[in-house]
Amino acid sequence: MTETLAQIDKPEDAVRSGVFKRLLKNPLGLVALIVLALVVVAGVIGPLVAPFDPNKADLVNALVGPGTNGHLLGTDSAGRDVLSRLLIGAQSTLLAAALAAGVALIIGLPSGLMAGYFGGWFDSVASWCTNVLMSLPAIIILLAASAALGRSVWISMTVFGVLMSPGIFRLTRTSVQAVRNELYVDAARVAGLSTGSIIGKHILFVVRAPLIIQTSIVCGIAIAIQAALEFLGLGDPLTPTWGVMLNEGFINIYGSPILAVWPGVAISLTVGSFVVLGNALRDALEDSPKHKRAKPIKLTPPKTELISTVELEESEHLLTVDGLGVGYPQPNGKTKTVVSDVSFHLDRGEVLGIVGESGSGKSQTAFSILGLLPAEAEITGGSITFDGVPLVSASGHRLSQGRLAQLRGSRIAYIPQEPMSNLDPNFTIGYQLVRPLVKVLGLSKADARKRALELLTIVGITNPQRTFDAYPHEVSGGMAQRVLIAGAVSCNPDLLIADEPTTALDVTVQAEVLDLLRDLQARFNMGVVLVTHNFGVVADLCDRVVVMQNGRVVESGDVRTILREPADRYTQTLLSAMLEGKTPMSMLTVAAPAAAPTTKAGL
Repeated sequence: MTETLAQIDKPEDAVRSGVFKRLLKNPLGLVALIVLALVVVAGVIGPLVAPFDPNKADLVNALVGPGTNGHLLGTDSAGRDVLSRLLIGAQSTLLAAALAAGVALIIGLPSGLMAGYFGGWFDSVASWCTNVLMSLPAIIILLAASAALGRSVWISMTVFGVLMSPGIFRLTRTSVQAVRNELYVDAARVAGLSTGSIIGKHILFVVRAPLIIQTSIVCGIAIAIQAALEFLGLGDPLTPTWGVMLNEGFINIYGSPILAVWPGVAISLTVGSFVVLGNALRDALEDSPKHKRAKPIKLTPPKTELISTVELEESEHLLTVDGLGVGYPQPNGKTKTVVSDVSFHLDRGEVLGIVGESGSGKSQTAFSILGLLPAEAEITGGSITFDGVPLVSASGHRLSQGRLAQLRGSRIAYIPQEPMSNLDPNFTIGYQLVRPLVKVLGLSKADARKRALELLTIVGITNPQRTFDAYPHEVSGGMAQRVLIAGAVSCNPDLLIADEPTTALDVTVQAEVLDLLRDLQARFNMGVVLVTHNFGVVADLCDRVVVMQNGRVVESGDVRTILREPADRYTQTLLSAMLEGKTPMSMLTVAAPAAAPTTKAGL
């Protein structure tokens, strides 16, 4: 057990080790890594091992060939040692490339993340600024900057970094826009993770591969541009760089052509190595690692309460939805209403079913409670109150995302209908269970891991350790749904919203999941809102039911009454469709009465 926990305790170290091993197995990546390592070493120790002062002129030994008078690579027209200048030049060249790439990333990466994730006015302003920068002729700007601000490689590379930042911005923005509406991002919001945490982990993780390649290209281009400016005579002649050496070699191309060979080879190898290493590193990061499975461990269900008791403010109902309306603006200026005048309430320990066909507005109602409606959606009327806290006021004002984040995960939980899409494929299941426990409850990582393993046991997973270590694609759909249920109840919520939790599962697994939900609802004494189109699920789990059609509530009441004596024609149609060729309505088994309320320590 100790060995297993030790392996889990440092997942980042294991990932880094695997990436490095895969990088070393790539021949081109290994060669590029060796070349860049030699250049870096030369830049670091160059000032210490250089045989001569790189700027010391010795006209007596001007333009001598390699190996003459102790000059291993010869001298230039001023008698300066070529090897010494080459070693010192590696340092300034690499620092200049790092400066340009750093400036481009500092400007382009955060702005691209914000523009892609939030959109709105910031996206418009940032995109306009980016388009302006991209329209400027870079070489003219660099020449003007050198003329106005002086011949400094640091100034030139800073300006070049600003000019390269639009490429980073647009790449990041496009990548973020492609994933910001993924279901696992919504799942992270519901789990109570902050916006910064979601961007820093789930979103930034997705854009890392293209960013690595783009950064390596920027470094290579920066070295080439630096060399080009100095080749044109715009560099500082007193600063030994490869570009200045290349200019010196061109001036003496007929008298000593070998002077242009050394810096030319150094620049070509370094630029090429940056590009090749970027691609190799991207491949190493994106390849799925092969994990060695730890031996399964035996866990017993916890004998003490799983989550500490939360003090609750008393209110008449746990959840009250009163006259809710949701609409979406249309290009013609009108608003398309998808939910209209929806009202219901839910008490602690009660299961409420919201039933309707696709497009009836039941999911929009659930998302309104969770605060996960799209940014363009409008609350056109009504209010939502959770345990005395107004999530949506009668004036249409929504609770801020910051305050909603404090409720989601800890007191309001969510089970989605597509389990595989709601788990981030880039992280292990254990990591995704542990993070909300650490972020929301403030547990240590060790305690959070123990709780996660206990939760996996509670939801009926026979080998919790193996599932904890697995990636989402390595488990079945039914197993993934159990994982999501474990995550939903991990912080002992008061309200659980389950949106078609069995739709993507086969019949056998559906029954198992329904049994699990029934058991957990009684165990945690949660109020549950079950969104479904299946009256069989309603009959199995729910105490009361709300039937919706075209965004409106057409009928509501206790399950027994609705199933045996449906008053609305639409409800009758839904029941008839479900029961066609099956047992008559009067023979349906309805949900048992709600269990007596238990305390939070009921585990």
